[in-house]
Amino acid sequence: MKNIALIIFTLFFVVSCSETIEAPSLFTHTDEIVEIYPDYDSIIIPANIAPMNFNIVSKPKDAIVVVKGERNGEIITRADGDCSIRFDIDKWRYLLEENRGADLLFTIYTSDGKSWFEHPTYCNHIAEEDIDPYLSYRLIEPSYIAYLDLGIYQRDLTSFNQTPIYRNCDSHCINCHSYKNRRTNHMMFHVRETNSGTIVVSDEKVEKINTKADSMFAACVYPSWHPTQNKIAFSTNKTGQYFYLINPEKAEVIDDRSHLVLYDIDRHEVSTIINEPNCLETFPSWNPSGDRLYYSTCRNMRNCDEYINGNKEKAIAKSFDSLYYDIWSIPYDTVSCTFGTPQIEFEASKEHKSATLPRISVDGKWMMFTLGSHGQFHIWHKSSDLYIKNLETGEIRPLQKANSSDVESYHTWSSNGRWLVISTRREDLCYTRPYFCYFDKDGNDSKPFALPQENPNLSKLLLKSYNIPEFTIEPVHITEEEFRNVITKTEAINSIYRK
Repeated sequence: MKNIALIIFTLFFVVSCSETIEAPSLFTHTDEIVEIYPDYDSIIIPANIAPMNFNIVSKPKDAIVVVKGERNGEIITRADGDCSIRFDIDKWRYLLEENRGADLLFTIYTSDGKSWFEHPTYCNHIAEEDIDPYLSYRLIEPSYIAYLDLGIYQRDLTSFNQTPIYRNCDSHCINCHSYKNRRTNHMMFHVRETNSGTIVVSDEKVEKINTKADSMFAACVYPSWHPTQNKIAFSTNKTGQYFYLINPEKAEVIDDRSHLVLYDIDRHEVSTIINEPNCLETFPSWNPSGDRLYYSTCRNMRNCDEYINGNKEKAIAKSFDSLYYDIWSIPYDTVSCTFGTPQIEFEASKEHKSATLPRISVDGKWMMFTLGSHGQFHIWHKSSDLYIKNLETGEIRPLQKANSSDVESYHTWSSNGRWLVISTRREDLCYTRPYFCYFDKDGNDSKPFALPQENPNLSKLLLKSYNIPEFTIEPVHITEEEFRNVITKTEAINSIYRK
């Protein structure tokens, strides 16, 4: 009985002494807008997103934030010692679900230690459509030659839970993770250098494949899973890095040879899709129905004598800033498994520009791509922006709100077509971070917002880039140990080249 009485007394004491946070009743209204990081103002957000915690940049002595739903509910939160506003996850989820399709109003009160001030309200809108619940990415340090502490991770976007898919253990490189239809029972990534091979998961069977078959000049590189067949379109690339002496863009990543191949997973066979003489094809991407493959190609080298005569690296290095990639597509017969005649989709070279990374929306209506001043590795190009082509009308235009004055490069559609994740260096021009953007059925994009973090300063403190953000609708079920066993303890299966 004494123990029960003690428990009851303790609970009563804790409840009675816990602070009830209320909005200030006495305050002065000011027109001064409070700067917050990340910038979560005037954005469209999914109802299933993790709490969008933020910092108050001016660091007042005290701060309280009131978040009200247009329909129902509110959250009142006090800043911690670092001026971070962190929302209770259960209250946040309830508030967003109650106001799906409506607005959220954020009112910030700050104190100088003597008086409270009410600042202008931020307004965000909650979309009707959810975002895919998982995002995977490679976390990589800004190094060009080393692979230390490199890993592919998955993040639950409905919470702050991040788990490793695979981390390198002996300084080998891992890259190019990819999924079939945003599901994880068919996925792949490459392992380079030590224990090299392409790790392919097919119906949760894990294999290590040597994709460099017979006379191929290199192994397979950039992938795109066929949406209905157990096949992957790859580019195969001979890639080099070139470094500036003085330039904020730091480096160029250049192919001096590349073409497209099709890999049959069940047969371990590689066949050529397209390999035009003295052209550089790369970045394949299937449309949702699987009857057309989009890709980028540079045709500049067709008339370069130095390149044609075999001095490819020297010719490419001399003309790196005038390498212009166009976007093409090629039809694919899903019954006979044969390809047709290529057609031009966007001739960027006519404008002395370079277009790469075509990605087709799930409804087949939109082609998104990056457009930069030259080359194909736009993650290094400050000129790179996101563009959209209406495949029904042929209209081509830049995204209106998603672009910044700095780099926008990699981009992926969500499974419902309403959300984009984009790679951007808008914060510091050095580190690539994932931002999310709502895209409506009429092709209008919204202001993008940063990946929510439990500690809102994490993106600044983490000295790594988020590389190749990819949506999935489920987590990867193969364990890291299972991947490691296949990578380190099995021989790669050799591929066969089928002419």
